[in-house]
Amino acid sequence: MSDVLNDLLTHLGATPMDLIGVVLAAVGIYIAFLLLVRLFGPRSLHGMSTFDAILVIMFGSVAARVILGYTPTLASGVVGLATLFLLEAAFGQVRATARGTRLLNARPVLVLADGAPLSAAMKRMHLTETELNSALRRAGVRARTEVACAIFEPNGHLSIIRYGELIDPGLLHDVIGREHIPTALLRPAR
Repeated sequence: MSDVLNDLLTHLGATPMDLIGVVLAAVGIYIAFLLLVRLFGPRSLHGMSTFDAILVIMFGSVAARVILGYTPTLASGVVGLATLFLLEAAFGQVRATARGTRLLNARPVLVLADGAPLSAAMKRMHLTETELNSALRRAGVRARTEVACAIFEPNGHLSIIRYGELIDPGLLHDVIGREHIPTALLRPAR
């Protein structure tokens, strides 16, 4: 039976050792990608300008070459995809825990408080004034004085909270920089 399997895999262009190499390469590139996204922040995967779209295509191309090796085959492609799906499922289970969420996910960051941009936080998140202004316009904001705070979320989007109702502090418990929000904007604890 093992000779039949070896013959089939060889016919499809991959030996068992090739497939082990594909699995190891997929695990390695997946972990490297997670670490790089963690290092450079969620901003690296959001805001699809033309340049960003080109970058995403290049990421995929590099990852594919690393995973599939010199000569891609059907077998190595299927094993590579299956490995990536299994890794995503496994890391999804890890992210479902509180400790996993803290370890794998970025935390939200306050980038504008009481109408004023927080330049250090914006720099940390690789967010420009132009991008902040664009997000404010998309939210229907006509002037920064309408905005109590803007939070850069882990998915790379900005959440805009306007003045009006007081903000429940529970919504901000995991936000980096929440201490910059004036207490007058926060609902008193019950």
